[in-house]
Parts: sequence; structure tokens; C-alpha cells
Amino acid sequence: MGFQVLEFNGEADHIHVLIEFPPKLSVSQIVNALKGVSSRRYGQAGYPKPYGKDALWSPSYFVSSVDGAPIEVLKQYIMNQEKPS
Repeated sequence: MGFQVLEFNGEADHIHVLIEFPPKLSVSQIVNALKGVSSRRYGQAGYPKPYGKDALWSPSYFVSSVDGAPIEVLKQYIMNQEKPS
């Protein structure tokens, strides 16, 4: 789709992702693609749905844009989050 995941990490109940994407893509397109593909691959690998839920992901998401912060600072912030369990 033309976007690139620059950094990824998370915690037990959420993730942090740093994404670079062209202006022709919307945030919702990227989120839908990431959730859809990861959910299918997770299921194909035979993993159970977390927390006894019917879906891997909740329908919600939070997005924040950043201007002026060096990419390395953002990557370091994400790398310092706990690993998903």
C-alpha cells in the first residue's frame, strides 16, 4: 500500500507503531490493513483470540501525528515500551 512500519512495540493490551506513509493514504486505510492482515495471520497460525474475545482487535484506535521530533527519539520511545505478551 506504500506505507512503512518504522518501529513497533507494545504492551499486553495495546501497541505502539511508528508509520511513514504517503498523503494519498488515509490513517483508517492503514489501520484497517494492519488489523486485517495481522488478525488473519494470527488465526492462521492457530493462536487463540486473547481475553476470550471474538476478535483479535477492538474496533477502536488512537492516532497522533508528530512534527519536529527526530525519528530516532520516536523510535526510542516505542522501543522502551513493554513487549506484548
